[in-house]
Amino acid sequence: METITTYIKNNKALSWVLGFQAFRLALLPFMGLMPQDAYYYLYGQNLSLSYFDHPGMIGYLLRFFTDIFGTAVFVVKFADLCVTSLTLFSFYTLASYFLSKQKLQRAFILVASTIFISILSFNSTPDVPLLLFWTLTLLCLYKAIFEDKKWFFILGGIAMGLSFNSKYTAILLQFGLLGFLIFSNRYRKLLASPWLWSSLIISAAVTFPVWYWNYQHEFASFVFQSSERTSSISEFKISPKNFFGAVGHQMFLLLPVLFLIFVTFTFKYAKRALLKFKLPNSKTLFLLAFFIPTFVGFFILTPIYWVKLNWMMPSYISGIIIAGMFISKKLLKVQLIFSIVFHLLFSLQILFYLVPIKSDDTWVGWEELAIEIGSLEEKKADTFVFSNDNYKTAACLNFFMDEKVFAQNIIGLPALHFDYLGDNLATLQGQDALFIDSDKRFKNKDKLGSIDPLLRSHFKNVTELAPIIIKINGKDSRKFWVFYCTDYQTKK
Repeated sequence: METITTYIKNNKALSWVLGFQAFRLALLPFMGLMPQDAYYYLYGQNLSLSYFDHPGMIGYLLRFFTDIFGTAVFVVKFADLCVTSLTLFSFYTLASYFLSKQKLQRAFILVASTIFISILSFNSTPDVPLLLFWTLTLLCLYKAIFEDKKWFFILGGIAMGLSFNSKYTAILLQFGLLGFLIFSNRYRKLLASPWLWSSLIISAAVTFPVWYWNYQHEFASFVFQSSERTSSISEFKISPKNFFGAVGHQMFLLLPVLFLIFVTFTFKYAKRALLKFKLPNSKTLFLLAFFIPTFVGFFILTPIYWVKLNWMMPSYISGIIIAGMFISKKLLKVQLIFSIVFHLLFSLQILFYLVPIKSDDTWVGWEELAIEIGSLEEKKADTFVFSNDNYKTAACLNFFMDEKVFAQNIIGLPALHFDYLGDNLATLQGQDALFIDSDKRFKNKDKLGSIDPLLRSHFKNVTELAPIIIKINGKDSRKFWVFYCTDYQTKK
């Protein structure tokens, strides 16, 4: 016992990190299924080289864990926690190359204290594997460049490819690497190295499945992620709401202390570069090369585009290492106070659901909804079930129900990867259906739903049934409208 106590005293950073992860693990059994969890689980249950809106890595990971441990909400969450824990300890190894022992410990505590680590530990998204492979890429590139271990370029290429197979944001790794070499006087010569170009070629080769799937499907994923998601940028409408929303999101994910450190050192290095034409030392420049394009690049877009809160996450890996160079012991304590308070509030919300969330992006109500629909199907025999909220309700019901649940492609609306599952809708011709529509802003349990004209164009009759009201802790918390639809026609 004395030995353990001594070890803890001598490894305070590790103790903090393990404490945070133990806390997150303790909360996992109480976390319900998020729509994202269900959707990417659906990826894994329908194995493919790639998928409509993202590459498939998160789906493959969930399939791996659920095949071993069984299909359960806890298993899905546990997969996220395990991968994120690997990211944390990969971060520690990477940070040790740049920081003294004291600063390393502070950086390690910093990253573990953040909200974004909690989100990655509780919610399945492509960012979960992306952050791991992004960190491993930087590890390999450091070894290849600064320790002159050229074969690490090969490993770095593999890691870059796996990052891209996790999320398309990983393309910024190549830009970061080339940007560093271009601006580095000492290492610019590597631009002519066959090892570098072998690394880039290997990274492209590893991403072949994504490109081949897109080739087979008219490059649907690339079209969706580029033209469809960025169309509003071309309109160039200034929106202060988008900018301040992004600031709020980043302060939430990083907590105020760390976010302000990010802003401070960004201005510091930008001022030195633009006014004094002076770049930092090679190692700091390396970190900035993988921070600036993602963090600053997306922030530049915020006045004209709604940048999602998770898009900047990859920049945090190198950004927090830089922050470790600057943060004082006093500021670290303030960061920890913010973190502890938030995580305590978060735990109360998880355990007691004190504040109802008026959104489909919630972990409550989905299993209860599945049970209610199952009971309803016993009264309405030979029906199929579908919803029209893009993917959320359909994905969650697919997780909890023993039957296939369809999305809004039933009535001719695009439904992300549901459109690519190979369903032959003609086999449903003439069948009756239960249509489920979520009341996202649930305020009135008696309010009737509205019948989408597309329902009437695909069904002979549409009748609204009594809504399904989900109670959490004895309170009406979620509401779903239910419609009984007869005689399905794929086209009218």
